[in-house]
Amino acid sequence: MNFSLDLPPGGPRRRRPRRTARSLTAVAVVAAVAAGGAYAAGLGPFERDTGPDPEAVAEARAFLADWAAGRLPEAAARTTGPDRAERVLGSFTTGLGIDEPEFTAGKPEETGDGTLTVPFTARMPVTGLGTWTYTSELPLRERPDGAWTVDWRLSLVHPRLSDTRKFRLEREESEPVEATDRDGETLTGATHPSLGPVLGRLAGGADGGGPRGAVHLVDRATGKVERTEVSFGGTDTREDEGPVRTTLDARWQSAAERALAKADGRNAALVALRIDDGEILAVANSPASGFNRAVSGTYAPGSTWKIVTSGALLLKGAVAPGDVVDCPKYLTVGKRFQNVETSEHPGATFRKDFTESCNTAFIGLRGRLGEGELGDVAKKYFGVGQTWHVGIPSYDGSVPVPRDATEKAASMIGQGRVQANPLIMASVTATAVSGTFHQPSLVDGTEDTTSTEPLPRRVVTQLRELMRATVTEGTARVLAGLPGDIGAKTGTAEVSDEQDNNGWMVAHRGNVAVACVVEEGVTGGGSAGPVIRDLLSAVPES
Repeated sequence: MNFSLDLPPGGPRRRRPRRTARSLTAVAVVAAVAAGGAYAAGLGPFERDTGPDPEAVAEARAFLADWAAGRLPEAAARTTGPDRAERVLGSFTTGLGIDEPEFTAGKPEETGDGTLTVPFTARMPVTGLGTWTYTSELPLRERPDGAWTVDWRLSLVHPRLSDTRKFRLEREESEPVEATDRDGETLTGATHPSLGPVLGRLAGGADGGGPRGAVHLVDRATGKVERTEVSFGGTDTREDEGPVRTTLDARWQSAAERALAKADGRNAALVALRIDDGEILAVANSPASGFNRAVSGTYAPGSTWKIVTSGALLLKGAVAPGDVVDCPKYLTVGKRFQNVETSEHPGATFRKDFTESCNTAFIGLRGRLGEGELGDVAKKYFGVGQTWHVGIPSYDGSVPVPRDATEKAASMIGQGRVQANPLIMASVTATAVSGTFHQPSLVDGTEDTTSTEPLPRRVVTQLRELMRATVTEGTARVLAGLPGDIGAKTGTAEVSDEQDNNGWMVAHRGNVAVACVVEEGVTGGGSAGPVIRDLLSAVPES
């Protein structure tokens, strides 16, 4: 259950005095799949900013948090129609098999006449099938006493939900899938718990159809289907073809699942893949059952994204590792950005900025990239944002063109609307250190519709040197004692004011690239670092 809120850098502000938002202390949100992040304070890169009207924003966030956490009476009490709201919110999720919804709120918009609208993206995990994603708007109304409340209407739950139309879930059963690893060893959810939700998606063959079903919009009176909102899975083409042979390696998979114990019970995910061909060796999630965060999650990648940002800067000769790029404590671009623990490195070189993960230095270089250049580089060289055919359903990343200067600054450090997951970041790492993008794959015979160009050799050499220095003298020193020529990058990603930062680390050794995220891990070196250290300690260099 999760939500995040992007606040405008300079939206309209009310002239009346602001009161402390009553709802903030009541919001307790369990971290899950985060998409982007609020520009917040704490250890991360942003200073706290409450937006155009703190009480309205707080009430919207509190409603979404209560809904996500299943606190339906509390969510309903925040609306103008508590009784109806509680019934609808309950029947909507229960009737559709939705567990642990998550919401990402956008910029609040004042619409006049004492009203305010908060657009949001809903990600509804339909049990056993997949995630239904859609957008809606949360209307808020200011009461005569100055307090804010959610203006209840069916359409806020979903724009097409009404008194005459509702949604219906239909499932199709599929047989359990037998699978083996790359060497023919049998894989099951019993022997490798993290593979339960992964293997269940292989029923459709190479394209990853998995269990099948659909959410339909139907007429309440007749039950007639008016449209299909989302379909899951595909035609089961396997029938009597025998076990699915995957690219997984049972040794790596077992080691990955054991290593995630270092996440101390937090939600976490990890992917390991081969650098030379993109074949996936391990996919692990904590908890092991439920949502496949490693492949389908949507997270702000934080400072691990500086690999892509550095690649973009180095490609055009906008900076060199030895150039002096100052690293101050703070830098204001619409909002005040800061470094982890407000560190600073006066007179630092770009190499030092990378190894110490200096946010302000990278943001200070934003003018050397065009408005959409970071996304163009991510797609052209790293394959991010193109459609991947992994063998199971996957989320393949997004790097939108920034909407304003603040968002461009945030995108330089893997925040704002930049979204990825461990599969994407393991692939980014493999591309950076080899120069060539290989579409990740979990089974043989997957279609590859991607089109990329190789990175110049000089850029690959520079990125490898930067990542190696991050291990020997920078924020990834947790890996320094391991054998092999290991390179890495840490990351700390903001989620919301109420949650600790997500911790990230990516690394490569030999022919393997690894990425790990630990939700609310605070720092990458302190949370994801021990996970990757244990994984690499348990398997030989490949």
